Amino acid sequence: MVRLAAAIGLIGAVAFPGLVFAHGDVVPQPVDTTGLDKLGDSWRDSNPYRGNPRAIEIGASAFNQNCARCHGLGAVSGGIAPDLRYLEKGDAGDEWFKERVTNGSIRNGVTYMPKFGEALGQEALWSIRSWLETVHED
Repeated sequence: MVRLAAAIGLIGAVAFPGLVFAHGDVVPQPVDTTGLDKLGDSWRDSNPYRGNPRAIEIGASAFNQNCARCHGLGAVSGGIAPDLRYLEKGDAGDEWFKERVTNGSIRNGVTYMPKFGEALGQEALWSIRSWLETVHED
């Protein structure tokens, strides 16, 4: 019985390697933010790109490259991470978003979400936030 369980676990690890490291092993993919105003080093408290069509376009692509693995395509979570369609719109949601993308999430020494702030920069991350507001659900 122990051998069977070990064999099933090994097969699962080989067949679904992404599930072995569900969080924490994400390598941020670069995001081309050409066409957006530069925001500087100090993080804004609210999304300066809200409603900006270019930011929304960039954000859709950036989300798919960097976030969909855990948060799901179209931000429809399969249960691994929060479903970001329900993230509050406006400044209140911006506050939570900024906190999470800059600090990540670690519980009991396990990385549930890496820090993306320095890796991607606020232009890319606020673009993602701009796109998220277009798929928002109540």
